[in-house]
Amino acid sequence: MENSYKLHQIREIAGGDESFIPVIIAAFLEEIPEAVQLISEGLEQNNHEQVYQNTHKIKPTLKQFELTVYDDLITLQDWGKFKQNTDVTPVFEHFLSEISTVIVEMKTDFNL
Repeated sequence: MENSYKLHQIREIAGGDESFIPVIIAAFLEEIPEAVQLISEGLEQNNHEQVYQNTHKIKPTLKQFELTVYDDLITLQDWGKFKQNTDVTPVFEHFLSEISTVIVEMKTDFNL
């Protein structure tokens, strides 16, 4: 079974140092859930700035892991940046579901 995340770019950054990869994974597991929680709270409170700041913060990380929900993240970021009044709840729910899957896979794959 193929993972929901890719390590190609992470391996390039690591320059062949495989011990570096679990460190990056651990950082992901620490940073991403916290940011996702803040995005969720921002959406609940209609706080565009909070959503924008937190989506923008994790954008490079999600891109490095080649996550399929990157487009969802951009939609959420744009909602915050352009102070849109559209309902992005379905986008966030899909994003949350996929991120949760990635987190479980990483924890399993790296025994964290």
